[in-house]
Amino acid sequence: MEQVLYYFWENREIVLIILLSVFLGVAVISNVPSVLHTPLMSGANAISGVIIVGGIILAGYASTTIEWILGITAVFMGTLNVAGGFVVTDRMLEMFKKRKKKS
Repeated sequence: MEQVLYYFWENREIVLIILLSVFLGVAVISNVPSVLHTPLMSGANAISGVIIVGGIILAGYASTTIEWILGITAVFMGTLNVAGGFVVTDRMLEMFKKRKKKS
């Protein structure tokens, strides 16, 4: 645990930027109308794909345990985001399909 705290202290500027980015992302996404959701989700899936590849590279070349954990976490979170994006996009597209009339 001491290594993790030391790592965050040494890289506190990066950690601050990440935290501010999370809050900014939540603020921006919460105000997106549903019509724009699908195009934005496809963009987010593309970015998550890049994050997955970066996480795999980081985990593969990790020289410390912290780097390996960060790489695996990036792969896991990116995969969750891609899968969730596909599920949400599918649900959004279902809303726009015409329903069959019962006879």
